[in-house]
Amino acid sequence: MDMRTLGPNGPEISVVGFGAWEAGGTEWGSNEPEERIIEAMHAGIDAGMNWIDTAEVYGPHRSEEIVGRAVAGCPDDVSVFTKVAPKDAGSGFAPEQVGGAIRRSLSRLGLDHVDLYQLHWPDETGVPIEDTWGAMAEVQDEGLVRHIGVSNFDRELIERCLAIRQVDSVQMEFSLLVQDDRAELLPWLAEHGIAYLAYSPLGAGILTGALAPDHVFPDDDWRSGKLWDDEQPELFRPGAFQENVAKAERLRPIAERLGTTPAALALRWVVEAAPTVVAIAGSRDPDHARSNARAGVLTLDAATLAEIGAIFR
Repeated sequence: MDMRTLGPNGPEISVVGFGAWEAGGTEWGSNEPEERIIEAMHAGIDAGMNWIDTAEVYGPHRSEEIVGRAVAGCPDDVSVFTKVAPKDAGSGFAPEQVGGAIRRSLSRLGLDHVDLYQLHWPDETGVPIEDTWGAMAEVQDEGLVRHIGVSNFDRELIERCLAIRQVDSVQMEFSLLVQDDRAELLPWLAEHGIAYLAYSPLGAGILTGALAPDHVFPDDDWRSGKLWDDEQPELFRPGAFQENVAKAERLRPIAERLGTTPAALALRWVVEAAPTVVAIAGSRDPDHARSNARAGVLTLDAATLAEIGAIFR
């Protein structure tokens, strides 16, 4: 598995890591048994993934608990990343809330520290980011977290954090279908040595090639639009979904030519977007986890990258 550095002074992490949002079991339709989810995590680790990304709100709490069970018997070099969210979804961003949240996450995970602690999304309750990031620096100084990062933050908020303490990572949505950060944010982060953790690199399943144009998601799957404000996510709106599925299908002959899968191809394209990018690939299926890990050893030449990119312009 190819490796990259987490932040300017961080550990070497695999270019593909395991995403544990689905393990929470509340937003991706009916859940798999915990044993099968743990088997999927172990399959990813055995295939070269050396980190798992979770969060307190996944479940809530259930994902962290499952990750804790999964890593209990794993080698020490398997890193765990988690996140704290603003009120009311999460623990909150006030300094005392951040300190309490990490301790509760560590209890659920069965760990004495996590390798990366992240702010899940910007706070809208009025807590100044300077207060929150100062609290993140404090839990880092206490040794409860090794590295600190943010998720879904724009450059202005990142710069306000940088004025207080190094930001080791930024987690954002990025895929062949969502390339908003490619032109400006990615190069700027690379200049500052900040790792970019790409979430939903498979377009929430579209880029796996497993979804048909007439696929219907159950009401308890967020992609149905029935969970969050009763609004269809942009990638899955009628018309857009069918167009995206058609584009994803055009990856299949390229993947077959290279002896790989459409999912691995799409993941590798994400990793090749910048030298600081790693991809968070979630699954509850051991075979899918192993397939996702294949992106970590895949080589794509410039012509193939351009061929893939042309499909999604």
